[in-house]
Amino acid sequence: MSSSRRTVLRTLSGACIFWVAHRTASARVDKIKPDAASALIVVDVQNCFIAGGTLAVKHGEDVVPVINRIAPAFQNVVITQDWHTPGHASFASAYPGKKPFETIKLAYGNQVLWPDHCVQGTQDAALAKDLNIPQTELILRKGFHKDVDSYSAFREADRKTSTGLEGYLKQRAVKSLFVTGLATDFCVAWTALDAREAGFETWVIEDACRGIDLHGSVAAAWNEMERSGVKRIQSTDLELGR
Repeated sequence: MSSSRRTVLRTLSGACIFWVAHRTASARVDKIKPDAASALIVVDVQNCFIAGGTLAVKHGEDVVPVINRIAPAFQNVVITQDWHTPGHASFASAYPGKKPFETIKLAYGNQVLWPDHCVQGTQDAALAKDLNIPQTELILRKGFHKDVDSYSAFREADRKTSTGLEGYLKQRAVKSLFVTGLATDFCVAWTALDAREAGFETWVIEDACRGIDLHGSVAAAWNEMERSGVKRIQSTDLELGR
């Protein structure tokens, strides 16, 4: 091999090593590190929404190990729990002749009708047994008013009744929210959108969520979240060391 060719190869090799090192360093810098002003929001990871539940989301149980893995990086954790009365206004069974997944008009707007699910005090409404976040500070129950549904962790579906979560987080000086759970296109999306409206910097961790997807509702939810400034990330985008 000629000396000029060896020189070129050494130069190219050095350039490649520099590029790889630069990309590796950039990847480390780009990681998002939760801090004392960050909170993990775990939305409705309950028996009713995972395999065997009354309103099971496809592969809903797969979010549990992802959430368990990232949770130790957060000092502040809030878990929400759907907590419906028997005969709740969102249940198809409350309306003779109606079927699950049909839509009706209620006083506060359109309402998707669901199978009976997450009824207060039942095993179906309990948190998934493998969810393991011992540092959780608040478990917030929603949807317990019989005549109004509540997808969002911040406001019920009438868009007037507050759950109190905004005040709780702001009094604790939380500024950034990382939203996970079930389902992407309903409770996760409504929670993230309300978080942005309340002034929180908001990320949704895609691989820590699963969707129901009624007539393209998952894609529509992502589009609306992104238009509102919600950031879409993966769990691998987080720096998990404490």
